[in-house]
Amino acid sequence: MCGIFGYVGQKANGVQKVMDGLRKLEYRGYDSWGIGVAGKEKILVEKSTGCLGSKKTSLPESNIALGHTRWATHGSVTRANSHPHLDCTGKLVIIHNGIVENFGFLKRKLLPHHRFRSQTDSEVIVHLIEEYAENLPLKEAFMKAFSELEGLNAVVLMDGHNKKLFACKTGSPLVVGFGKGEGFLASDAQALLSETRQVHFMEDKELVILDRDGVAFYNKNGVKTTKPKKQNLDWREEDAQLGNYPHFMIKEISEQPGILRGIAKNFSADLPNLAEIIKNSFGTYMIGCGSASYAALAGTYLFSRIAKRHVNFSLGSEFGYALDFLTKRSLVIAFSQSGETIDIVDSVKKAQNKGAKVFAVVNTFGSTLYRMADYKMVLGAGPEKCVLATKTLTAKLALILLLAYCSDGRLEEGKKLVEKAADAVEKILKNKKNALKALSDKLALARHIYIVGRGQSYPVALEAALKIKEVSYIHAEGFAAGELKHGVIALIDKGTPCFVFAPLDETLGAVISGGMEMKARGAYIIGVSPKNNEIFDCHIKVDNCGEATMIPSVVVAQLVSYYLALKLKLNPDRPRNLAKSVTVK
Repeated sequence: MCGIFGYVGQKANGVQKVMDGLRKLEYRGYDSWGIGVAGKEKILVEKSTGCLGSKKTSLPESNIALGHTRWATHGSVTRANSHPHLDCTGKLVIIHNGIVENFGFLKRKLLPHHRFRSQTDSEVIVHLIEEYAENLPLKEAFMKAFSELEGLNAVVLMDGHNKKLFACKTGSPLVVGFGKGEGFLASDAQALLSETRQVHFMEDKELVILDRDGVAFYNKNGVKTTKPKKQNLDWREEDAQLGNYPHFMIKEISEQPGILRGIAKNFSADLPNLAEIIKNSFGTYMIGCGSASYAALAGTYLFSRIAKRHVNFSLGSEFGYALDFLTKRSLVIAFSQSGETIDIVDSVKKAQNKGAKVFAVVNTFGSTLYRMADYKMVLGAGPEKCVLATKTLTAKLALILLLAYCSDGRLEEGKKLVEKAADAVEKILKNKKNALKALSDKLALARHIYIVGRGQSYPVALEAALKIKEVSYIHAEGFAAGELKHGVIALIDKGTPCFVFAPLDETLGAVISGGMEMKARGAYIIGVSPKNNEIFDCHIKVDNCGEATMIPSVVVAQLVSYYLALKLKLNPDRPRNLAKSVTVK
């Protein structure tokens, strides 16, 4: 969940390159930051709490540097707990992403001979390397220390004297970038786009050593290997930049009509084969975490309604505890924006150990989940820099809908609905912004917001609640409207804002009845529906797009959340306590 960036080469502007790389990675962690460079005698380190932003550094120029943006796990947000972490001699320094699960044991072993400066688990790593380097070459010491770390970790070590970077990982991502006379390391390939398009996605327990002469690769036994799996990135750097938008969140919300049309146009050739794989599986399971889990839940409704096929749903973080029923004929469809979500990756590994096949739907080419999967599809939504999922969620919903229609032999019908949803989103962006901004101004005064839906709009209610609480910190909850009488309605009192998602399907009458029950208790009812109703105190009209109506409905929630953040003077791109890529448990 932290940002890692390293540079070594012939040029002296290594610090600036690392600073630029870290700014592109701050969405992965922005509690604190730090940079280390090789000085004449010892490694020089500069660290600070808060965002890096446009801050400058006093570190000298160097042709080797590494840097880190932190999302705190062990130890509070302080300068001492920020990375990089030095050994006792000041000649070795590490940056780390992950959790060292056995750090307590290792620290107790090291304490008699090493001075610790932080509360982190990460600092254990550099002292463990230092301990072994007394009797072993640094490469062997690094590998021996890494092999003793329990958990999923990515570690980069700088040897300041010999001007080398060492890197190894398990689970947590690392990417090697190849330049002319220079090498790079990053926790996300997006950060390398301005420097190189040629990359290698590191495998677990693979060791990489970078110096001014090039990059060397070693297997888990320390044996030097042949050529790496170099891949060329075809991403556009401008897609990961703000352009004329004030925030990435509104930029990415605004990109959705074009992305939806692109999915309807470009994915047709791949869908029949994937639909056949689903058809031939004996048990299909859709899993995801956060917003991706709501896309997976929506999939159960869409496949039931459209393809008349049963698809199971599970939270990605829970799936690994309930998969004893999987067989070699089972299919797990795993959704993840980053392709690095550790709860998904871990559950997928367990499913594959049971013999199940895995179909990965990701937005990041070359990611861990992408490489693990038997079948794979890249959403093509472009870089999503805002911590909150927006365009990647609607892209997943569109893909699932197309897959369901393709499974029933009606792909063209599904494409028309996705295109209609794109038009509906465009209409909201053009005509509803002022109304949604005014609504958000009213909602900003609320302590609690409740959101209900039925059938296909139930996942929409869950997603809407997640967006609101993620970015505004207002307590919001999504419910199945039928559950109101089973306890939830006790929460409603006079003036409580309540969203009612009411598409024109078989749930309409029942969900309106739920809205009436809340209104009778004094709730302020906000109806999101193609059709107005007398119970709505505020009506946000969305076009009727059949099963695709959930897409413009979700966009209404995205815009409300965005304007709530602005009203409350919060950063919509970087909500507190959250990071984009969740690579630790």
